[in-house]
Order: sequence, then C-alpha cells, then structure tokens
Amino acid sequence: MVLPPKAAYRLGVLSDTHGYLPSDVEEVFRGVDLILHAGDIGAESILLRLEAVAPVVAVQGNMDNGPWAGRLPQHETVHAGGMVIHLIHDLARLHPAPHDPAAVVAGHTHRSMVETRNGVLYVNPGSAGAPRYGEKPCVALLSIAGGTARAELVALAG
Repeated sequence: MVLPPKAAYRLGVLSDTHGYLPSDVEEVFRGVDLILHAGDIGAESILLRLEAVAPVVAVQGNMDNGPWAGRLPQHETVHAGGMVIHLIHDLARLHPAPHDPAAVVAGHTHRSMVETRNGVLYVNPGSAGAPRYGEKPCVALLSIAGGTARAELVALAG
C-alpha cells in the first residue's frame, strides 16, 4: 500500500487483540492516517471497528482462523513519505528481510518494544486485547516525517 504524499504521517499500531478491542484504542487512534494490525486479531468485528476510525492494513496471525482470516496476507508493506514499513505477525518469520525498511512492525510475543537495530526501527506494540507476562494492554503510534520514523508506546486503560 502506498499512502498519498504529505509532509508527515501518524499511524496507529496494534497487535494481539484476540477478539477483544479495548474501548480506548479507538480514541488513541482518532485522527491517524492508517492503522496497522500485526495479527492475532481474533474476529473480523475488530477490523470493522478499526475501519470506522481509519483505513486498516492487517496481517494474519497464527491464531487467526476462518474465511475472513484466510483473506489476510502473511506480511504487508506500506510506503509513506518515501519510507517503507514492513508489517508481519511474528518477527522470527521475517525471511528474507525486506529491502531497506525504515520500520518493521510485528506482534506475537505480547511484549511491547521499540528499538532501533542497524538503522531500522522495530516496533512491537505488545497486546491490546490479551496482555501476558505482567504487561499492560498497549498500542503504539508511529510517526513518519522528514525521512525519520519514530514510535511511542501508549498504555491502555483496558
């Protein structure tokens, strides 16, 4: 997917909803240009609720089943402001690595993380709907501007 040209973009990022979307997700994502869901969505109704907020790009997670989930790709690439963002559910399945991404968004682990490795921003928003390991429900906001990608984690009330 290629986003229309503009000076800056704000993307909402979430993963591992497992059929439950906390009500504050819609408020946190209000006004974003695009929502990226990194899989384990759990129900098509989650995507429909998110699409009421902004356009959605989603990939299939290992727990996504049924006809609706079968239509989802295993990975997706988004182009925004001349930058490439790669979306996949499980980072361990990123083979071969996409060519020159500015950011890689993944889920699966239910652990939130933002870090830069070899000039690439890696974002795992944790789990919005089914946190584990003492983590809180969480999403991320990804900002693209001036040839730079930045991400911030946003804790949810649940």
